[in-house]
Amino acid sequence: MKDDPKIITVKALSRSFGTLKAVDSISFDVKEGEIFGLLGPNGAGKTTTIKMLTTLLKPSSGTASVAGFDISKEQNSIRKSIGIVFQDPSLDEELTGRENLEFHAILYNIGKEERAKRIGEVLKLIELEDKADILVKNYSGGMKRRLEIGRGLIHEPKVLFLDEPTLGLDAQTRRHIWDYIRKLNELKNVTVILTTHYIEEADYLAGRVAFIDHGRIVALGTPIALKNKMGGDVVSVRTINSADALEMYLKALKWVKATARHDEYLDLTVEEGEKKIPDIVKLAEKHKIAVESISLHKPSLEDVFIHYTGKGIREEAAEGWKGRMRAVHMRR
Repeated sequence: MKDDPKIITVKALSRSFGTLKAVDSISFDVKEGEIFGLLGPNGAGKTTTIKMLTTLLKPSSGTASVAGFDISKEQNSIRKSIGIVFQDPSLDEELTGRENLEFHAILYNIGKEERAKRIGEVLKLIELEDKADILVKNYSGGMKRRLEIGRGLIHEPKVLFLDEPTLGLDAQTRRHIWDYIRKLNELKNVTVILTTHYIEEADYLAGRVAFIDHGRIVALGTPIALKNKMGGDVVSVRTINSADALEMYLKALKWVKATARHDEYLDLTVEEGEKKIPDIVKLAEKHKIAVESISLHKPSLEDVFIHYTGKGIREEAAEGWKGRMRAVHMRR
């Protein structure tokens, strides 16, 4: 067997809806057994990518294979090899947790004895053994999500696709779900493809991350490597209507490695940021620029996204929502 065998290969994959290019010629590989994250704001193309890889959408162009099967020619083989947890809830709430798992296993033609064995294993893995015979409508949001993940594992897939698996959950429950995802990855060696717009989720779970924005992959690598590319600390400066001028003056300094504007903030990438803060303040005072606040932190994946796109993921998400609302009003 080759080192780091690729279980997913994507080459120049695109998908258009009329004149809108939702996914624009993306390429990446996923190694067997890794957790791979697609990180970006809502509307960036993450879910469309997942739908193509899971054969729910046909690509407009490009190629991809999952578990060795072509997404355009071998859809049935792919569907037998993957599990999917959709962004929207898809459990039958009038059934118990056990009955939901049973129904899913029957769809995959798993025999009665093997079915009972796998259901028991999955319930233990997702820690719902004591809640298995309770109607799902009485489950908490976190329990439902765990059950959906367990259902996606019942037929022992090679690849598990999780589309925004913690969307709408509180911070504590979200962290518990992250731990379950890590545990199943380690115990089952199942490859996990995760889409998310939560920076912390991608940082905590993914061995590698692809940043996707407006349908294109703008950066790809391990979270550590992506952060290290920033080349130092990040100093965020908020001014009163003078960020453009301050950026112009700071760009001329050799020790400023990069600048990025987002919202009302100017982000600077510098080494030994704590020593540079007094210099930044002096420069602002010299040019009569009022500094409202200044802060220092180590680079995060949010900083990496800002570096490549000029905007934060939360800003992109807000703009995407506004754009969708404008489209709704135009249709009216």
